[in-house]
Amino acid sequence: MAKQRRKSTAPKAKAQAFDARAFLESAGAAALTYRRSAVIFAQGDPCESVMYIESGAVQLSVLSHAGKEAIVAMLEPGDFLGEGALAGQRVRMGTATAVVATSTLVVPKRQMVDLFHQEPEFSDRFIEYMLTRNIRVEEDLVDQLFNSSEKRLARILLLLARYGKSDELQLVLPKVSQEKLAEMVGTTRSRVNFFMNKFRKLGFIDYNGGLTINRSLLSVVLHD
Repeated sequence: MAKQRRKSTAPKAKAQAFDARAFLESAGAAALTYRRSAVIFAQGDPCESVMYIESGAVQLSVLSHAGKEAIVAMLEPGDFLGEGALAGQRVRMGTATAVVATSTLVVPKRQMVDLFHQEPEFSDRFIEYMLTRNIRVEEDLVDQLFNSSEKRLARILLLLARYGKSDELQLVLPKVSQEKLAEMVGTTRSRVNFFMNKFRKLGFIDYNGGLTINRSLLSVVLHD
């Protein structure tokens, strides 16, 4: 009688994560760089391509007919930008601005669709991003509706410092003015300044040539 083969108890090797950046570079995506505060595209521009953020940070804002501007998203490396082109949008619905020096890979919308068919892993990566982005939009809405200005500021600082995406005990924030933070929080610059001073005295943040965010700032977000 044949002996039953024992199942191996050795741990399986972890599958390597799909590298969207390397894939887009190999596909010939054009690399563009932007200095701090440069407009990547403006509201009303033709919507003809999708971008992948290699480095830096990008702010998405929308201008109303009355001339009031609202910041609707902050994007970081690994995020996609301008995906409305794939949904049939003919013009950009908002303005994308580089918060710091930023580099992107640009893919025409027709080529982007072709790449989805050529590489299922790339398609999966994009779908994962869109689902995560949708969850983030819902969290932002809840944050705006129910949380205090102090808690919203703490959450924005953690998001800008890429909390949860780094193993460092301290996170360095991209250069962003208090005026810009006030716009993102939906409050005044004086209130932002008050809370920033409070966070510094409590040891949640530190100014050392740049703004450093300590993970202890999370306690402000979790506190009821």
